[in-house]
Amino acid sequence: MNLLIILFILGVVIPFIGLYKIFEKAGYKGWQALVPIYNYTIWLKIINKPKWWLIFLVIPFINWIALLLMRADLANYFGKRTFAHHLAAWLLPFIYLPYLGFDPKIKLVGYSDKDKISRGTIREWADAIVFAVIAATIIRTFLIEAFTIPSSSMERTLLNGDYLFVSKLSYGPRIPMTPLSIPFVHSSLMGKKSYIESVQLPYYRLPGFGKIKRNDVVVFNFPEGDTVALMNTNTSYYGLCRIYGREAIWRNSEIAFRPVDKEDNYIKRCVAISGDTLQVVNRKLMINGKEAFLANTAQFNYDIKVDGAINPKRLEELNLNEQAQISKEGYEMAFPLTNENREKLKTFSNIKEISPQQFGAGEFMPQIGGMPDDVFPHTSKFQWNRDNYGPIVIPKKGGTVKLTIDSLPLYERLISLYEHNKLEVKDGKIFINGQQTDSYTFKMDYYWMMGDNRHNSLDSRYWGYVPDDHIVGKGVFIWMSLDPYTAGSKKFRWERAFTFINTEGLSRSYFIPFLIFLGLFFGYSYYRGRKIMNTPPSTKGKD
Repeated sequence: MNLLIILFILGVVIPFIGLYKIFEKAGYKGWQALVPIYNYTIWLKIINKPKWWLIFLVIPFINWIALLLMRADLANYFGKRTFAHHLAAWLLPFIYLPYLGFDPKIKLVGYSDKDKISRGTIREWADAIVFAVIAATIIRTFLIEAFTIPSSSMERTLLNGDYLFVSKLSYGPRIPMTPLSIPFVHSSLMGKKSYIESVQLPYYRLPGFGKIKRNDVVVFNFPEGDTVALMNTNTSYYGLCRIYGREAIWRNSEIAFRPVDKEDNYIKRCVAISGDTLQVVNRKLMINGKEAFLANTAQFNYDIKVDGAINPKRLEELNLNEQAQISKEGYEMAFPLTNENREKLKTFSNIKEISPQQFGAGEFMPQIGGMPDDVFPHTSKFQWNRDNYGPIVIPKKGGTVKLTIDSLPLYERLISLYEHNKLEVKDGKIFINGQQTDSYTFKMDYYWMMGDNRHNSLDSRYWGYVPDDHIVGKGVFIWMSLDPYTAGSKKFRWERAFTFINTEGLSRSYFIPFLIFLGLFFGYSYYRGRKIMNTPPSTKGKD
């Protein structure tokens, strides 16, 4: 059965059937449980909550928390007040609501009896902690999740030290493929795996607000993160193998294997979507034969010749000082520069020349240990580098490509690893799942991600396409930013706090602070309700 149908039955049909019977027990008409919005007004009457609680049910993120609280209160009003019953109401509504409705022994207790509930401190804390864990897990899995920017690959759009929220709803929340894991921990805890990979669910994405568009800032699981050399988790295992050899890596490091949703999270700009033709010509990005959009915060490396030293304070004004690389001769410098900063540097009297760092077609850039610019697909048949790359077509679901021995390196990882086929080459012939073939039809959409710091970004030019099942969400909002290179009052970047991420850069909005205020107000209202609920009848309302 289609997973969406199963989720609809479990999440909507069965709980509302249970609610139908609960309404009848409470003295209302069962059919009222099936009327949208009106059913929640009846539910609030049953648990003695004011009608204005409906406001919470229409606010994104807060509505999930409100529903959890309403389920727990419904259990209370039917005399089920233990921690186990609350947990079942929160986690298993498709079982618990029918249980309340169909069990003839369960009766509606009513408000007066509910006033007499008395819980110890330990029980109160246990309820609060478990509720917080469940609510936060639901929010970060299906709605929005917090991330930190740890590197400079997206400067100056995103800076090292930015704290941002990533929307799971923008492209549709992904059902966890590794459901048995420790909450709030990604892949490891104290050096050990934080998940049990023996239980794996198939990839499925719930409907979202839209699809990935060109120039979106996207968070995704690192495509080469399925295998990790624990001696150096910041470098691609496959890249290490190409440099040092597989035997050396396996001899000197513990190797870990990770499911898709436990691979490291990366954030880049999606510059090409499935079906696009991409090419980089003299560092200019071309999409479908036209020069692509370039954010005004994007930057490239430049060599700068100076006559004498530049005042460090002047460089700090452009936020460049920490990135300066001064040569032994003392008169050459290298900076990643935005167009704006490049023009400002030209006004410095002792700047003699600003020239772009750039590599021609077929020219390799020195890398680790003198190795060449190790760009995808990592074969000498493609004489590409970061500044002259492609053309390459981004695979599209349902699209078919011709396969030859020469073109196979572009697609072999997609065919074998991402789309789970057995790929073999025998006597110069290509076999997929035992059948000789000269073509392949893709099962997923793919995307091409690049950092805005174009000369200092480990991106699709180095590890290829990003499959649809690796997409986590869309970067939408910076709520805090701390400069890792400074201390004191300058550490907090006030100008970046509470700003939205858009195509051009950042824009300020006070909508999120409003939601935070509303959430605090909601939490206080709930606290007051719980305090009154736990007060003995003789003193109720006199605290």
